[in-house]
Amino acid sequence: MKNQAVTITAGRPTPLGASFDGAGVNFAVFSQHGERVVLCLFDKRGRETRVDLPEREGHVWHGYVPGMRPGQRYGFRVHGPWRPQEGHRFNANKLLIDPYAKQLTGSPRPHDALCAYRVGHRDADLSFDRRDSAQYMPKSVVVDPSFAWGDDCPPDRSWSDTVIYETHVKGMTAGRDDIPARGTYLAMASDPMLDHLTKLGITAVELLPVHAFNDDRFLLEKGLRNYWGYMSYGFFAPDPRYMQAGDIAEFQQMVARFHKAGIEVILDVVYNHTAEGNQMGPTLSFRGLDNASYYRLAEDPRYYVDDAGTGNVLNLDSPFALRLVMDSLRYWVQVMHVDGFRFDLCSVLGRTRGAFDRDGPFFRAIRQDPVLNRVKLIAEPWDVGPGGYQLGAYPAPFTEWNDRFRDQIRAFWRGDPGRIGKLAKRIAGSAARFDHDGRPATSSINFVAAHDGFTLMDTVSYADKHNEANGEENRDGHNHNLSDNMGVEGPTDDPAIRARRDRRRRNLMTTLLLSQGTPMILGGDELGNSQGGNNNAYAQDNPIGWIDWANADPDFLAFVRRVVAFRRAHPILRQKRFLHSRPRKEDGLPDLFWRCADGRPMTHDDWNDPELRLLTAEMRMASGTPEYAALPGAVFLVFNNGPEVRVSLPETVRRGTWRRQLDSAMVHDIDRPASDHELIAAESIVAFTLQLDP
Repeated sequence: MKNQAVTITAGRPTPLGASFDGAGVNFAVFSQHGERVVLCLFDKRGRETRVDLPEREGHVWHGYVPGMRPGQRYGFRVHGPWRPQEGHRFNANKLLIDPYAKQLTGSPRPHDALCAYRVGHRDADLSFDRRDSAQYMPKSVVVDPSFAWGDDCPPDRSWSDTVIYETHVKGMTAGRDDIPARGTYLAMASDPMLDHLTKLGITAVELLPVHAFNDDRFLLEKGLRNYWGYMSYGFFAPDPRYMQAGDIAEFQQMVARFHKAGIEVILDVVYNHTAEGNQMGPTLSFRGLDNASYYRLAEDPRYYVDDAGTGNVLNLDSPFALRLVMDSLRYWVQVMHVDGFRFDLCSVLGRTRGAFDRDGPFFRAIRQDPVLNRVKLIAEPWDVGPGGYQLGAYPAPFTEWNDRFRDQIRAFWRGDPGRIGKLAKRIAGSAARFDHDGRPATSSINFVAAHDGFTLMDTVSYADKHNEANGEENRDGHNHNLSDNMGVEGPTDDPAIRARRDRRRRNLMTTLLLSQGTPMILGGDELGNSQGGNNNAYAQDNPIGWIDWANADPDFLAFVRRVVAFRRAHPILRQKRFLHSRPRKEDGLPDLFWRCADGRPMTHDDWNDPELRLLTAEMRMASGTPEYAALPGAVFLVFNNGPEVRVSLPETVRRGTWRRQLDSAMVHDIDRPASDHELIAAESIVAFTLQLDP
């Protein structure tokens, strides 16, 4: 189609994307190996007008259309070599999403025309497909991103004060009949949700991916959807499926309401790979713009490096791929006001020439950036490539998901032998992993359940995964769940088993919230949410994956609220400095003391006793804490996975009284003076606090 009505002038190469200046729109897009870039404009009836971007500067093609307004739909077509054996896969028959698009009209509709090669051809991805993909592609939309933020003030919580709640925008509210527009950004920050989160004591919500993502065709053919959203193709655009009216202002309204309630917003972001997959995947954006620049290609450039296990990885050694990620992150902070990011498979982002480098380009760029080095940064510290498991290796200011915490806490409470030493390490903040290069004790993001794996309820209800609904004959998902069904697989009416499961849940949640580090609660765990034993609900956009509000457990919810409040009330449990059993200058007492039930110090034999099921920890403010931050008192914690036992409490050096304030064997509140020798119920946690006399 030839342009007959569009006037286009030179414009400028920055910023990338479509930028409305009040008088028109500037378009700029990167393509180093492309030979011609065509701007495609669509009217409301879908009719397309094409016009070449007239200028090229430093591999950025650009042009300015005077008089154009927000709401204009557009895309790109790029002409260039079709030489897959050399890594070039240009096909101008394929409409491409602007990588910098701030809004999209929808999601790609599955069709063979989305592929740049002829599906089913004997030459596979070396063949060339001439069909136009425009009718199956969403369109990029020009927006005016300004928003009346008013007095919006990000809470700016310290890591020590942070309690994270990991959840899914749709799954959080899809099961609620009392919330308008359920399953949307607006519903996520509705009054009932804010009330629930604030009463629970949550300070930050961590949202599963909201960047525009694609539904895998093999899932659609099975009647499933990509529920979790880890197949991004639009790093600036909120996914439209969570909007009520298709306006990005709905996302901004959500953030503003969270901030007003004192809750930060953290986004789970997927920059390690894209939805285009391997050489047999669709051409949606990056592949057609400049495959060889955006992706890390294998030694045979027809193929892709796949350290993410999804078909491709972005090449952050490429300046423009790195710029894309950095620009995206800054956009979400500066324009959308989010407070931080959790980086999926972050080890991919740290790879330089294929090897992980904690001082690589991505980490250097983040650490020097004045916008990004002040927000919350969380790494998922692994990928599936060689040397990909890097727990503890990330530089400050990154924190890290600590799967060792999850596994070893589950193993201890399941009753696996020889777990006392590992329990102690996790309670004390996993110092062996994180106490280096000035990193704080809050660097460990502790969790006992996350979106990927069993929920807390399923951890105590199933011995094996039950992923049949995923259509993969139960082959997908983890097999090493460290779970325990207590004698019956799945739901049961047996009161004894139910009671044991309830106590195990209380013990797991209490251990999480009493440990040094930063706790993360999986959304719905506080309600007793189950996924029916499915530990990989990535494709379950239905009641399996949604939070089950109708069958919420009010007693457990009340208990979790109390434990969160207890943590908040006692800064000793959430310190910035590590506890290393070192004497404190002010009183000569160690900041951490491990004891046996009879009060004697733990010995080498005790630590190595495979049958020991009880550990006590006396904690104070860390040695070296400045006077202005030092607080008096102590906390004495008892973790007992054995039979009922009487425990000797530590002697108080100063005049004071130990109070028994938290007991996982009891559903209801407790607060009373403690005796010198306290009875601890079987399979329980008890917390005592030292109240000093005036």
